[in-house]
Amino acid sequence: MADPFFAPVSGFDLPRFAGVPTFMRLPNVPPDHPRFADVEIGLIGAPWDGGTTNRPGARHGPRQVRDASTMIRAEHPVTGVRPFETANCADLGDIGPNPANLQDSLDRFARFFTDLRAADVKPVTVGGDHLTTLPVLRGIAADEPLGLIHFDSHTDFYHSYFDGEMHTHGTPFRRAVEEGLLDPKRIVQIGLRGTMYDREDMDFAEAAGVRLIKIEEFFARGVDDVMAEAREIAGARPVYVSYDIDFVDPAFAPGTGTPEVGGPNSFQALGVCRHLAGLDVRGADLVEVSPPFDQTGGTAFLAASILFEILAAMTAPSA
Repeated sequence: MADPFFAPVSGFDLPRFAGVPTFMRLPNVPPDHPRFADVEIGLIGAPWDGGTTNRPGARHGPRQVRDASTMIRAEHPVTGVRPFETANCADLGDIGPNPANLQDSLDRFARFFTDLRAADVKPVTVGGDHLTTLPVLRGIAADEPLGLIHFDSHTDFYHSYFDGEMHTHGTPFRRAVEEGLLDPKRIVQIGLRGTMYDREDMDFAEAAGVRLIKIEEFFARGVDDVMAEAREIAGARPVYVSYDIDFVDPAFAPGTGTPEVGGPNSFQALGVCRHLAGLDVRGADLVEVSPPFDQTGGTAFLAASILFEILAAMTAPSA
């Protein structure tokens, strides 16, 4: 059972529109807090979009997702899992980026996640653009390469952009494989679609052993069958989960920088996460929520709901 200190504030005790928002109304426990040593799963904001190549705004994602997440309650409606009673979860605050220096931001993030790994805290990170995932992996996958279950419209496996720029939100998984942070034969990417510059990213990924599941295959097979294969690819060894909100069709998640039509609906967006239960998930992220394009706040609330699904899967009892 989780320590009562880490219980979120209930809407029965304080209205959801009141109080200082934290992720899911959990206690704010930054690394210098006296209770930090008791945290098991830490939710972290990564307010940074220095890797964005088109529409910016994801740097504002963590703040809006925090606010939307005050609507999250204690119990999963289908599985009955109550993650906040199973593990000590806390909002660890934001990592402070350097908005004027991409490399310094990458280094700051990597140091933060290296410290989390040393403290045995599993990170659940809210971005920020998808380059955010690279320093997370640099921090938590230093000892052994991880598997990856990746929900996205795009592979993010490009070699470089703009005359050799190696670090954008289209390159993090190329760098992670090159640096030995991910085992390409234990990577599955789900939901790929949209027009392409060329096949360079897919050719590299397929040659390395990455399993690419385009949206046509996803719809033809269905959530259960696709996720059964994803679980088989991940196996019993440690795995990381990366969820780009543009995996979801922009009719349901318009607030993102690089939307692609023809994607899953919000029910399917939640459903894929329910198949993560029982895997050895060492960390996860949800990225690319861009509030300037999220006029109703619906994208942020969907993101918060997906985060709860991931937490419920990470804390579900073993089969």
